[in-house]
Amino acid sequence: MNTRSCLLSIGFSLALTVFCSAAKPGWTENFEQAQKQAASEQKFMLLDFTGSDWCGWCIKIDKEVFAKQDFKSFSEKRLMLVELDFPQGKTLPDAVKSQNSELQRKFKVNSYPTLVLLSPAGKEVTRWEGFKPTFLEELKKAVGEK
Repeated sequence: MNTRSCLLSIGFSLALTVFCSAAKPGWTENFEQAQKQAASEQKFMLLDFTGSDWCGWCIKIDKEVFAKQDFKSFSEKRLMLVELDFPQGKTLPDAVKSQNSELQRKFKVNSYPTLVLLSPAGKEVTRWEGFKPTFLEELKKAVGEK
């Protein structure tokens, strides 16, 4: 294999690894980075504890809430979005798995989806367990938006 083919193969493998482990668009999987940014921008943090590839209710909230323009517009202005995934069919980097497990223990998450809203200072404001069609309205109230 020549050098160019080898580099292309390595590049493709890295791109595939990043793609497979990336959070959904608009979300990050790096809690610490999101926490710093939320504090500096005075934004709330929304933690989405999900089983993205196996949990029916998690998939439903992704499609029926998070993918909608109303949510995207609201969250862009007011929230840092953190996806804490516990997939069964895809592999996450060890550092992400470790972080997610630690946060699952810290926030005492026992079911999916569990959504935890943190203040810009990092204090828990409220949480939701399971799918709720009224989630966006409740979220807006929780952050003080009318």
